[in-house]
Amino acid sequence: MRSPCPICAALDLVGDKWSLLIVRDMIWLGKTRYNQFTDSPEHIPTNILADRLKRMERFGLIQSKPYQDNPPRHEYHLTDKGLELRPVLIEMIHWANKHIPGTITPPVPID
Repeated sequence: MRSPCPICAALDLVGDKWSLLIVRDMIWLGKTRYNQFTDSPEHIPTNILADRLKRMERFGLIQSKPYQDNPPRHEYHLTDKGLELRPVLIEMIHWANKHIPGTITPPVPID
């Protein structure tokens, strides 16, 4: 942790674009597998996806579980700590819808 500031500390964990989009896809779209995340409209590069999944697991936001041995493949699930980001994302959605023209209302219920 670089700073005792809570905003800075949180940004150290999830302050990049991709981490919160992975959480979004897990919460509202039920994505759990690597290839499902690569299908998102934002087209996350595979090297960044692999890095973010490892990082999020290291920070305790997700946990992985193998579902196939050869080749090895994992499913990813949010931990309670990761699920607690849901209200943060909901507030970001409400804020963006209010202040950023052209943002959409999510196609799935968020509340």
